[in-house]
Amino acid sequence: MTPALRNVLRHALGADVESTRRLSGGDINDAFEVALSDGCRVFVKTHPSPPLGMFTAEARGLEWLDEAQALRIPRVLAVSDAPPAFLALELLTPGKRQKDFDAVLGCSLASLHRFGAPCFGLDHDNFIGRLAQSNRPTDDWAAFYWSRRLEPQLRLGADRGLIRGSLLRRFSNLEGALGGLVATEAPSRLHGDLWGGNLHVDESGAPCLIDPAAYGGHREIDLAMMRLFGCFGARVFDAYHEVYPLPPGAEERVSLYQLYPLLVHVNLFGGSYLSSVERALGGCGS
Repeated sequence: MTPALRNVLRHALGADVESTRRLSGGDINDAFEVALSDGCRVFVKTHPSPPLGMFTAEARGLEWLDEAQALRIPRVLAVSDAPPAFLALELLTPGKRQKDFDAVLGCSLASLHRFGAPCFGLDHDNFIGRLAQSNRPTDDWAAFYWSRRLEPQLRLGADRGLIRGSLLRRFSNLEGALGGLVATEAPSRLHGDLWGGNLHVDESGAPCLIDPAAYGGHREIDLAMMRLFGCFGARVFDAYHEVYPLPPGAEERVSLYQLYPLLVHVNLFGGSYLSSVERALGGCGS
């Protein structure tokens, strides 16, 4: 940790930095456990040159999710997008998972989604990974999913030469069919990037959510992302359905809602994810 960041943290947190310990697990930012002179320990993530507004957007997303009081969200202590940029959060010290961890997670996620959102979108834009994510609201979910989620990733992939020709034509066909594929529901309060790496365990063994890309959207988005890399047990989904059953046809829409995170992975990590995109498109009938 640089002397400049230590000084900024001292002013932001009201105590000197006594020691730091680098933490692993992040693909984009540097993360530290920081011991302060007042005896507190906090979590700090930083980046030498982050996308403008990235840490502030994450802080706002955490606070927005926490409004639902559905499950543990780390408390925001301080944030700055001015160099040296950082986000300071309460430190969640992992405990042993509760015996009913998966059931609690499923029920709590259902409560988060059911708490709802004012619109499809959000009152500010944010990021998924290091990629910009537009949240400009619309009244129509199919229009939002295409214009704010799929189309920007397709354009970015095409500009980089990763997505071309027949794949773009298949997505064009999907655009025309999208209104007939989605289910109509009020917007849910979404985490937005819910893979296993963004699930944490607190000191009591309860589930916590970190690193959101939050917005109001269809709840099947979070659930499809959870199934993409196989990090969640069947009991999580069973408990969710017991509390908040999904509309008819949800199973057939899993591939549709996995397209967005897969396109994000293409643009973050390269063309090795294109075959997964093609398979998901096939699951949508495109």
